[in-house]
Amino acid sequence: MSITINLYYTGKNGNAKEFAKEMEETGTADAIRNEKGNLRYEYFISIDDPETVLLIDSWKDQAALDIHHASEMMEKIAALREKYDLTMRAERFVSDESGMSKHDKTFIREQEEN
Repeated sequence: MSITINLYYTGKNGNAKEFAKEMEETGTADAIRNEKGNLRYEYFISIDDPETVLLIDSWKDQAALDIHHASEMMEKIAALREKYDLTMRAERFVSDESGMSKHDKTFIREQEEN
């Protein structure tokens, strides 16, 4: 069972983008990606709201997420959120181990492997 959290960072005057940029440029995002149990840590820019950045943050299980939340890394992230004066909204999802149904797959066009 994996856990995915969508975090929406919202600021003013491009601050959310600057936050994500600093997370990437300082290596903080890569350090999180290299933590045991991290499956995905990826930022996206909203087309509808240019002041919001979406972070998709996925973990192997709750134990891995708990270790991450207790790490010094969270202090760095909290300091950057303060620096850029960001608000957040979160959505939490738990994986469905049964996978997609045959019907669901009819709507998915996957990339072919080379």
